[in-house]
Amino acid sequence: MIVTRSSIDISAPAVRIYGFAAPTERWPQILPHYRDVRILARSGNTRTVAMSAWRDLLPISWVAEQVNDPSRPHIFFRHIKGWTRGMEVEWLFEPIAGGTRVTIEHRLDFAFPFARAWIGRHIVSDFFVHAVATRTLARMKTLAEGTA
Repeated sequence: MIVTRSSIDISAPAVRIYGFAAPTERWPQILPHYRDVRILARSGNTRTVAMSAWRDLLPISWVAEQVNDPSRPHIFFRHIKGWTRGMEVEWLFEPIAGGTRVTIEHRLDFAFPFARAWIGRHIVSDFFVHAVATRTLARMKTLAEGTA
């Protein structure tokens, strides 16, 4: 299991940050590295989303089930299609002095037929996942702190 954690401290309450993060269909309008997010199905707080982003000049895409829980707040994804099928992603909101520490945790048991540990860690996790998550968190900070 490969676990990748990307965190940032934001001078804003969790509910404000969650307000930007939970409606993923708006991400292409607020996150420059996201190309498209389409809601394919909805049922209560659960929905299926087709997502695509840029990792520099490389296009990436996947389909995930997303569960939003505004009461905690908490966002959970399980990738169901694409190279990262089976990956679980959690948005964790931790109160800290002066704001919130937001962590995006990715858990991947990469099922590639060879060199799975190396490819999973260095290509999927380090090159793609961490880079996109870091850009996402930086933009969320700018938006939530009102400096956009």
